[in-house]
Amino acid sequence: MRSVSAFTLLVATAGTCDAFVQPSSTSKASSLKMSELDGMVGVDVETGNKIFDPLGLNEYIPADAARATELANGRSAMLANVGWFWPKIFGTFDSNDVTTTDPIDAIMQADPQWWAQFIILCGVIESWKYRESMKEGKSSTGGGEPVVDYLRGYPADEAGRRTMELKELKNGRLAMIGFASYLSAHFIPGSVPFLPADF
Repeated sequence: MRSVSAFTLLVATAGTCDAFVQPSSTSKASSLKMSELDGMVGVDVETGNKIFDPLGLNEYIPADAARATELANGRSAMLANVGWFWPKIFGTFDSNDVTTTDPIDAIMQADPQWWAQFIILCGVIESWKYRESMKEGKSSTGGGEPVVDYLRGYPADEAGRRTMELKELKNGRLAMIGFASYLSAHFIPGSVPFLPADF
């Protein structure tokens, strides 16, 4: 346990080491990358109305790819939050293979055939979404007509669209933090305040 604590402390403080280094001059490539990010939705009061990129990843990853990844992970995390609580509140489906309400144990109890079907289904949906987003004016990450909008809830005006995109980003970010805290509380009991040990 002592080595885990020492490693955690090392990782937590490693990012502050550059505080003692004289900042280098900003390169032309760096300012071009930042200008790609300036027009994107996602900067708000939580980050002091500035772009939050403490690791400088925008130097290596195109802005559009980073946004698509953030949205995909945020959407997955929102569904994962529902999946974490569903069996605890509503119970499990009538089956012989999954008999627990513990999400981690349920993953291991699920039949491999179910996992194969699930992965194929996700692959089909993602490939269809990718193909549709290649069409003129369509987008699955904002900045165009949505690929999927069955309820017709996406606003027609630009201000409404930016507000909706910002809400989705914020909910996705919160869901990713929340899901990470569930995993932490599950594997390291007591590591997250206010979450019970059997969470």
